[in-house]
This record gives sequence, C-alpha cells and structure tokens, in this order.
Amino acid sequence: MQPWQTADPVELRKIADRIRKSVIQSLTEAGSGHLGGSLGLADLFSSLYFSFLNHHPHDPAWPARDRVILSIGHVAPVLYATLAHAGYFPVEELSTLRKLGSRLQGHPGRDHGLPGLELSAGSLGQGLSVAVGMALAAKSYSHDHWVYSIHGDGELQEGSIWEAAMAAAHHNLDNLTAIVDRNGLQIDGSTETVMRIEPLREKWQSFGWHVIECDGNHIGEILDAFKQNRSVMGRPTVIIAKTMMGKGVHSIENDYRWHGKAPSPDQASGFIRELESRKG
Repeated sequence: MQPWQTADPVELRKIADRIRKSVIQSLTEAGSGHLGGSLGLADLFSSLYFSFLNHHPHDPAWPARDRVILSIGHVAPVLYATLAHAGYFPVEELSTLRKLGSRLQGHPGRDHGLPGLELSAGSLGQGLSVAVGMALAAKSYSHDHWVYSIHGDGELQEGSIWEAAMAAAHHNLDNLTAIVDRNGLQIDGSTETVMRIEPLREKWQSFGWHVIECDGNHIGEILDAFKQNRSVMGRPTVIIAKTMMGKGVHSIENDYRWHGKAPSPDQASGFIRELESRKG
C-alpha cells in the first residue's frame, strides 16, 4: 500500500464522493456522457485504486503494476475522475471531457496519451478477452501482478464474454479478477426485460470461476471481496458487485434514463447538493 492509499472505509467513502462530484461536473461541462453507471461505480473505483491496487501514478508504465481493463468503456468518466484524484493527471483536466483535442474522450483511447489507460474501449464484450491475454502472459513470464476486468451486467449478453470466461478457467488464471457492475439496468431498461442474464452465480460457476457477491456500494464489503479474491488458487474469480445506478444522487437512483444523459447546470447544482447532504 502506497502512502496515499488507505484501508479506512470512511476515508474511502469521502474519496468516492469526490469522484462522484467530479463526474457530475465533467459531464455538465461536456454536455453529454454516461452519468448513472459512473456514479454507481465510484465506491468500487475508490476502493480499488485507493486501497487495493498495486500501482504508481507517477510511473504509469511501471512493469509490476496491476492492470485494470475497463471493458465497459462508456463509464470512462468514473475512470478519468479516479485517475485524476489518484494523481495521474491534474483534476482540472477533467473539464475537457469529450472536447475536441482532449485526452479524455467519450470512450478511453490509449492513442490520446492519457496515463493510466490499459485498453482502448468502446465495443462491449471485448475487455475480458484482453484481460485473459494479459493474465496468461503474466503467468507465462512468472510475473505476479493481477489483472482486473470491469464489466457492465448488460455486457454479459455478449457471447464473447463467455468464450473468454471458458478460456480463463481452462488456463487456471487465478491472477485474473472480473468485476461485474450488477445494477440491473441498461440503456433500454432492466437487464431482465431486455435479455435475462440470471442465474449469474451459477453461470460463472459452471464456467469454472470462483464467485464472490457483494454490495458494490458498501466499502467494507468491497474490501472484503478483494481480500477474499487474493486467497483463491487455481481458478479465476468474478466479483458480482450489486450497485445502484446513480448512487449518491437520490433523485436519479435506479433510473435507467440516466444511463447516458448529462445534467444541465441547474440539475448538476442540485445533484451536488444531494451528494453533499448524504448521511451514514
């Protein structure tokens, strides 16, 4: 753990809310983007980057770093905000989101030169295959870093996810962790209405994965899931994190219409007030 990282759930929650505030502000400035999922994932990103991940913001290409693959590329705002608050680049740059010439485009692109990105993402369903390749390479060269691949639950409707899942178990990739943002919503409504994906636990288990379920908006449960994950040997792990779309802004929580919508300046001011008034 680096000096700027912490195991204190209270501090991690504060960081998560700073990330949420930056997401709201950057999307408002851009006038477009994906808000709901980005807010819902803030607790997970805070816990991963500020407590558990082995990385150096001032040396983004450090060979021994853990790798994070954002397969669900449209929630780039939460990744950008996390990287900025972790020190990869100035927080002020978040105001350039989606602007011409910016390093912070609507989907992450390594060719834009932003530090901390491992994958150019956009088309859903591809990230797990990339993560499998990275984890297999690490095993082949006796490297001990971990690979984390982050997915939306709607993304699991892609067949390529399950091909990669089968390969990961076949190669016993216990250095690979998939994280599923299980908020139950996608752009057109609930996942169960658009295309059912349950029973998720049993599906992943049938593909040979160890399954951990947690509340993806509860810092303590997230940290426990990451700790448990590190003890699993001989097979990959999936963490099914049950999150709430729009978490932290009560007026838009669990509303799929905020999947890909930016707030107006007046709405953003109200959202930030809601965020700052949260208790517990």
